[in-house]
This record gives sequence, C-alpha cells and structure tokens, in this order.
Amino acid sequence: MIAQVLQAIQLAVDPPKSSHAHLIIAAVLGFAVVILLITVAKVHPFLSLIFGGLVLGIVAGLAPADAITSFSAGVGTTVGGVGLLIAVGAMIGGLLAASGGADQIVNTVVDRVNENRLPWAMAGVAALIGLPLFFEVGVVLLIPVVLLVSTRTTVPLIKIAIPALAGLSVLHGLVPPHPGPLAAIGLLKADLGLTLLFGLIIAIPTVIIAGPIFGSYISRLVVAEAPEALIPTREHVTAGSAGSVGSAGSVGSAGSTGTQDAIRDDIGSPVTERPVARGRGPRRPAFWPAVATILLPVVLMLLRAIGELTLDEGTTLRDTLEVIGTPLIALLAGLVLAMFTLGFAAGYDREEVSSSVGGALPAIAGILLIVAAGGGFKQVLIDAGVGDMVADFAKDANLSPLILGWLVAVGIRVATGSATVATITAAGIVTPLAADLNSPTVALLVLAIGSGSLFFSHVNDAGFWLVKEYLGLTVGQTIKTWSVMETIISVCGLVGVLVMSLLV
Repeated sequence: MIAQVLQAIQLAVDPPKSSHAHLIIAAVLGFAVVILLITVAKVHPFLSLIFGGLVLGIVAGLAPADAITSFSAGVGTTVGGVGLLIAVGAMIGGLLAASGGADQIVNTVVDRVNENRLPWAMAGVAALIGLPLFFEVGVVLLIPVVLLVSTRTTVPLIKIAIPALAGLSVLHGLVPPHPGPLAAIGLLKADLGLTLLFGLIIAIPTVIIAGPIFGSYISRLVVAEAPEALIPTREHVTAGSAGSVGSAGSVGSAGSTGTQDAIRDDIGSPVTERPVARGRGPRRPAFWPAVATILLPVVLMLLRAIGELTLDEGTTLRDTLEVIGTPLIALLAGLVLAMFTLGFAAGYDREEVSSSVGGALPAIAGILLIVAAGGGFKQVLIDAGVGDMVADFAKDANLSPLILGWLVAVGIRVATGSATVATITAAGIVTPLAADLNSPTVALLVLAIGSGSLFFSHVNDAGFWLVKEYLGLTVGQTIKTWSVMETIISVCGLVGVLVMSLLV
C-alpha cells in the first residue's frame, strides 16, 4: 500500500533526474513536509523525517522501493554508529542525577564563592555537569539551585540563571557525547577526539560571552523574581527526584508545579524520575569522585586525539591511547567508574545500580528514534543526488563549507525548533563536502553545524517554554533573555570555528 502511494507521487512529478532545478524542488518539498508536519500538524519528528525523506526521494526520481531501502540503510548505519554512544552516555547521566552527584558538585561550588563570582561559578558548574547530562535534565537539576541562590543573595535571578543556561546549552550543541554532535560526527565521519578537543576550546569563550557577560547586561533590563512554587524549601530529599537539589532542597516532581508539559527535551520526551536507593540509605557521593567520573571519558578521548597529533603511528603508547580513547571504550570506562563512585557510594546495592542504569534508557528512546530517522533522511538526500548538488553549489559560489553548514542548520533550527533535527539534517546536506576536507576541518564542520542548531530558540522550541516557566518570565522577557542568549552562542560558536580553521 505504501509503495503504491509513493508510486503515485512519482508519477505525478517526473521531470529529468539530472536537473538541478528538479533536485531543488525535491529538497524543498522534503524539507517542507518535515517542517509542516512538526510545526503545524504537531507530528513527532521521527515520523515527520520518515515522510519527508520518502517524499524527497520519490520526487527526486528514486523508485519507491529504492527510497525505502535508502532510508532504511541510513537508519541502520546511524543507530549502529551513534546509538550505543548515546545509550552509554545517558546511563552515566542517569547515575549522576540519581545519586545526587550533580547536586554535590553544584552545592560545593556555590557554597565556596562570593556573590560577585556566582554567575561565573554557575556557568562553570553548568558546563561541567552538562558534559554527560541532556540539556533538560541539567535544567531540572540546576534551576532549583539558581532559584534558591537568588532568594538568599542580592544577585538578580537573571544574572545567575543566564550563565547556568549558557553552560548547559553550549555543551549540548557543541560537545560529544550529546546526541546532536554525536550524530553529526557519525554522518560526516569526523574524528570524535578532535571534535571534542576543538569543541571544548570554542566552548570556553562562548560560555563566558553568552553567560556571565551577557547575563550581567541583560539582568539590568529584565527583572524577574523566582516563582514561589518552585523555590526549594526542604533541607533533605531522597536521591533520585528529577527536581532534587540535594541538601539545598527540592522542587519535587515537576508535575506538582503545573509545568510537567514544559519539562521535555526537544523531541518531546519527558524527564523521568530515577530510582531511589534503599540498602544502606541514600547519600550523596563526594565532590571529587563525582567530578572524576564525569571527566574520565572526556580525558580518555582527548588523550587519544592528542596522541594522534603528536605521536608516530605504530608506537605502543599511541596504539594504547587509540584503544582506550575509542568513544565506546571511554564511555564504558566512565560508566563502570560511575557504578562505584555514584552508585555504590550513594548507598545503592547492585540491583539498584542496575535499575538506575536501565532507567536512563526509556527517556532517550525518542532521541534515538529521531537520530535514526535523521540518518535515514540524510541517506536519501545523498542517494537522490541532493548532497552532490549542494557540494557543486558551494564550490561554484566559493562559499566556505563551514559557513554553509552553519546557515543550513540555522534555517532548519528556526523552522522546526529542534536542535537535534537541525544538526542531523544539516549534516546530511553537507556530507559530500566533507569528503574533500582534512580531518581537523571536518571536525570544525561538525561544530559549525552544532552552533547553527542553537540559533534563536523561540516559541516552536520546547526549551523556550521550559525556561519561561521555570524562571517565571513572560514571552517577551524569554525572547530578550533566553532567545538572544542562544543566538549569541550560535554566532560566537561560528566565529570560534572560523578562527580555529585559520590555525589548523
């Protein structure tokens, strides 16, 4: 039945396959289907990408069976290359949230700084815990602390909140193992270690500019007060509450504040609660073990990247670094360490550790599906010839692949509201360009796309409403603060990429 419907579409539109105009029409129709289904019909991005990919392939001249085969092949390749990494990274993040390790890091840093340095401290803490955590989970963990600090100090709420949001957002868009950067790395066949290294370098000035600097400025123009219903009030909570902030208090379940619908990632998956430790009773891990657990996979992957740049091939040290710095091995090492430092150290027994690790997987099912569908959409773009057409256009226009990747991601981000959809789709479009680039430039192309995927979050982005509700802002205030902050991150990220391209 599906094949018959697709055959009808092909019969309705059947110009010469080699025409660039024909391919442009096919691409526009494919993107239009995806955008309209997501924004107007409110169809899940997973299904939207499937329908858009099939329409694109058929209109471009692929036989219906070939379009289906192309899409399926892209799904399989993407899941096989990226799915494992996303899953393991989510498990580490699940243990970090459930054990109270994230709370310990936040509270330790905040308690040791004075008011003038709080915005900088919040940006640093957000960037640190943002390495393994998805953006929305990081928001749920951090915002209660932000609200509490704003009520106990004279620092304006916006001046503290913007740096925290900037730290989370930059890491989400630029640094693996977040789904968007990982998917782009897989699609473009970029070196993960180099992308991680360059991403961290670019992230530092980007967080500073979009966080403490912009936060200090905009806090004078936008005055907000912490919503009373969300201000933490209890001194101790059990480990594992999605909104817990350890000894600082808790907002409890998001549902109790009427914002459950807002607490979702950019594909609509709700943030789930984690299991509570029984056994010896819940307690938070120590500060440094929690930090070491977060940083271990990052350090292993960075060591591999440094070894590839500085050591000769075939040496024992380089071979060893290439093994332990392989993304899957590095993340597995971090997960094993997390089981001890964040699981057993928090009073969990083996069954509870297993439950906490497994409990992280349902929340990422939607992310895995959208990443997989994005890979299928990308493969149809390539097999239909759209990718080659874009490559030819970039060469003829003398347009940098880095700028082209950023512009494509910006357009899709503004239209769909999803950073993940923007990253994956843009990576698929510019894939042919990566074939002629060296390894460092391909890594920078991933970061350019990631930067573009963060541009101007507005009302079609679930993150927009999440921030609005948590900070008690109006729509106008949210645009002035959050939306402008996201745009600053996007532009600063592109500038950082272009500067790095001159040095590598």
